[in-house]
Amino acid sequence: MGFRGYFIRRIGVAFILLFVVMTLNYAIFFLMPGDPTSLFVNPRGPSDMATKQLLIARLRAQWGLDKPPEIRFLIYIKNMLTWDFGNSIVTGQAVSTEMGQRLFYTLELMGGSTVLSILIGVALGVLVSYRRGGKFDSGVVTLSLITYSLPVFWMGLVLILFFSVNLGWFPHANVMPFEWVEQGRMPIPYNVSSVGQSAQWGGNVMLTVNPDNLVAYLSGYLTHLVLPLTTLTLFQYGGYVLLTRATMIEALTEDYVVTARAKGVQERNVIFRHALKNASLPLITSAALALGFMLSGAMITEGVFSWPGLGRWIFDSVTTNDYHVLQAVFYIIAVCVIIANIIADLLYGIIDPRIKYGA
Repeated sequence: MGFRGYFIRRIGVAFILLFVVMTLNYAIFFLMPGDPTSLFVNPRGPSDMATKQLLIARLRAQWGLDKPPEIRFLIYIKNMLTWDFGNSIVTGQAVSTEMGQRLFYTLELMGGSTVLSILIGVALGVLVSYRRGGKFDSGVVTLSLITYSLPVFWMGLVLILFFSVNLGWFPHANVMPFEWVEQGRMPIPYNVSSVGQSAQWGGNVMLTVNPDNLVAYLSGYLTHLVLPLTTLTLFQYGGYVLLTRATMIEALTEDYVVTARAKGVQERNVIFRHALKNASLPLITSAALALGFMLSGAMITEGVFSWPGLGRWIFDSVTTNDYHVLQAVFYIIAVCVIIANIIADLLYGIIDPRIKYGA
């Protein structure tokens, strides 16, 4: 079959899986108890039941909840495939617009913490597997187990108490300084200048970097990012340390490693080119799943640090039964996980030549 045939078959399976996911995503919210329209009928408004039922009927018609289930399912499939997620039931804004406003903050927090935890965890895992049995190995493994087991909200509160309240080094909440929002004092990291006499009538515009404002702009965002990023990194890196250590210890006892050392291969090449390369398949799977679920956000951490990401948005949508938001977010997460698994499957054959994609 070869690589091309395997890739085509894998894409076909992914589309089938995507359809199953969309069906389950629709069924979950269709069977979920509760009616979001009841949350928006003023309990102190009209007291007669007929008026309330009329208001509920109008809301259901406005949100498309009055149609038969099969019609709603077809509309839902069409909307998911065309990325037309409709409007939020709570705010009335387009779901895609609200998602775009929060997406950067989630990628900033979850993407940064995931990449850092993978790099730190794999590096420490390789190092302790090479020095296994010593005090360094025991210390790193113990610390990894502690940070991996502690509640993430507790670690976040401890970091806030120590670095924000006591030392005052970093802010404790939000994504930017308070005065940027309330007083409109956000520094613009660039200067806008016109080029040519007709610039005011649609001519060329040149952007130049403002060094002072750029430093203030980056420091304003990065200082707010330090504590939540550190919290999530401490919580996640321990799993990669333990996984890397286990796979590396097994790989270092294989015959090909013993043979490479007997041939006089440098120890660095033995560890990284022989042992780590063959022990990396479980790491690829774990990293792919972590990156796939990245858009799910960090619900608890975002709540502790008042971070306006997708995780906090999901929590708010659950409490208000905002079906349109939840269906869109769960669909996007499923797509990312499916793509991440396809990439992981393709990387297996690149890293390990023993894996064949077919005859």
